[in-house]
Amino acid sequence: MVTEADPGEARTSVWLAVRPTAPVRRRTEAPSGLDRDRITAATVRLLDAQGLGRFSMRRLAAELGVTAMSLYWYVDTKHDLLELALDRALGQQRLPAGPPSEEPWPSRLRALACGYRRLLAEHPWVAPLSAVYPNIGPHARAFDAALHRLLEAAGLADAGRTGAHLAVSQFLNGCALHGCGGTVRRAPEADFALALDVLIAGIEAKAAARRAQA
Repeated sequence: MVTEADPGEARTSVWLAVRPTAPVRRRTEAPSGLDRDRITAATVRLLDAQGLGRFSMRRLAAELGVTAMSLYWYVDTKHDLLELALDRALGQQRLPAGPPSEEPWPSRLRALACGYRRLLAEHPWVAPLSAVYPNIGPHARAFDAALHRLLEAAGLADAGRTGAHLAVSQFLNGCALHGCGGTVRRAPEADFALALDVLIAGIEAKAAARRAQA
C-alpha cells in the first residue's frame, strides 16, 4: 500500500528517468489495449474514488481488467505512476491568460489560487503527493510559468519575484493540510479569501516600494 509520507528509498523522478526502448520482439508481447495514458487516467479515477491510502497496483489492475504485472510494461514503479497521476490532475486547472491581458494581475492571481483550491478539493490526494514528489511534470511547470508571469506583471524585481513565488506556492499548498487518518482539512472560504487578500496586498506593497526606489 502506498502511503503519502514515504515514497521509499532514493529514486529518480519519472520525469527525469530515461526508459530504455524495449526490443521489437518484447514490445509485441506487451498487453494489448493498454498504454501509459490509459493507465494514468485510471489511476486518477481510482485515487479519487478510494483515496491514496488504499491505492495499490493490484487494485489498479483489477480496475483495468489486467494483471498487475501487465502495468509494469508501461511504468517501472507505482511511485512513477503516482507522479504521472499527480501531473495529470494538475493539468485539469485552467491557467490565466498570459500577456497581453486586460485583466489586472490581482484578479488573475485570485483566479489561479481559487482554481487550485478547487483542484485540491476535487482530488484530496494531490496535496500529500505534492509534498512527497518533485513537481516537475509538464503541467506543474506550466503552472509555475503562469505564476511567474503574474508576479512579473505585478512589477517585482528578480529577488522579490522569487520570494513572492515561494510565498504564493506555500500558501496554495497550505490550503489543504493533510491531517490524521488521511483526512484533509480546508480553511473556511472566508478565511481563505481574507488570507489571499493579505497576500496580494503584500505583493502590491513590495512592488510599490520597488517603483518608489526606481
